[in-house]
Formats: sequence, structure tokens, C-alpha cells
Amino acid sequence: MTAILKVDTIQDTSGNNIINESSDTITIGASGDTTNIIGTLQNNGSALSSGITEADQWRWNAHFTGDATPITANWERNDTNFDKIGTGMSESSGVFTFPSTGIYKIDSYTLLSLSGTSRYSEYIIKLSTDGGSNYNQSAYGYSSIFNDSATVYTHNYASTIIDVTNVSNFKVTISITHQNTSTLVRGNTDFNTNATTFIRLGDT
Repeated sequence: MTAILKVDTIQDTSGNNIINESSDTITIGASGDTTNIIGTLQNNGSALSSGITEADQWRWNAHFTGDATPITANWERNDTNFDKIGTGMSESSGVFTFPSTGIYKIDSYTLLSLSGTSRYSEYIIKLSTDGGSNYNQSAYGYSSIFNDSATVYTHNYASTIIDVTNVSNFKVTISITHQNTSTLVRGNTDFNTNATTFIRLGDT
């Protein structure tokens, strides 16, 4: 036997609206109420995103000079005023592994300094989809430095969005090369002179 209840409004014992339907719009609760959903809230059969579930930021905490393909040393998670949201990325010798599948935005920058001349500095986010056997460029950043006497500064920046469909196969590294290998790539443990940020935007 099927029972059908036809109403426009359901109220609590105090006369406050709990559920109201008007012009095909369903309102649950009222201003100031707390609505507690037990289970999974869905949209047409698919679970709704609960917002940002993963956000992580890493930096290297010491200066180094010259090229690094990839940058393998002195990585640390930004722990100055932030830890992470979710599980966070895993890092080993400059290779980053994702904690879960999904669409990820990666932003990376670094501060450079040089007393001399360098026509270019190249900054690359590289992606592997085969577990780290092969890497391809996912994003480039370029800058140039030219000075004959004083120390000058510049930034490199690269950004990409990646659809991570398999956490075992998808890996990311950061590489940097310069025309002048005496270029100083700056690091610090107390604040960001460089940072690589990973944010999970949503499901794959």
C-alpha cells in the first residue's frame, strides 16, 4: 500500500515552518536554524561537494644556486600560519603525490636574485601519469634578469589545473633552470619566498 501526504508546509510543535513549498521552491528550516543532514546530500543522484576538501602549500626552506631538475631538497609544508585542509600532499625527494582523485589547481612561484646577467630563467611544473616513469611539461614560467653591478630580483610563476584520475600514477615535480647558473633561488623557513599550492577544486 502506498501512502501520499500532500501538504505545502510542515511545522514543528511550536508552529515554526520546518519544510515549505512555494512555486516549486522548497525551503528547509528558517533563518537562524541549524539544518543537520544525516547521510549523503545528493543532486540528481550525485553527491554534492562539501567545498574544498584538500588544500596544501609547500616551500623550500633554504637558498640554492643554479639549476634543479627537479628541485629535490629542503621541501617543507608551510606551517607558519597554516597547516593544511584534508590529508595533504605527500612529498619525497621533490616528487609530489596526490591524496585523492579530483580536479586540482597548482600554483607555484619563486623569488630569484643575481648580481650579473641572465637572459632567462625557466620554471616548469611537470606531470607524470605513469607513476613517475615519464614526466611532461604541464606549465611554464619565464623571467629574465639583467644587471652589471647591483643585486636584482625577479619572480618565476607557473599555474596549471590537472584532472587526477589515479593517485598511484599521477605525480608532480617542480624544475628550474637558468642561463646563468650563479642565479640564487631563495628559500626561507619562516615565510614564503617561494610556494607551491595545491587545491582540490572538485571531483574528477
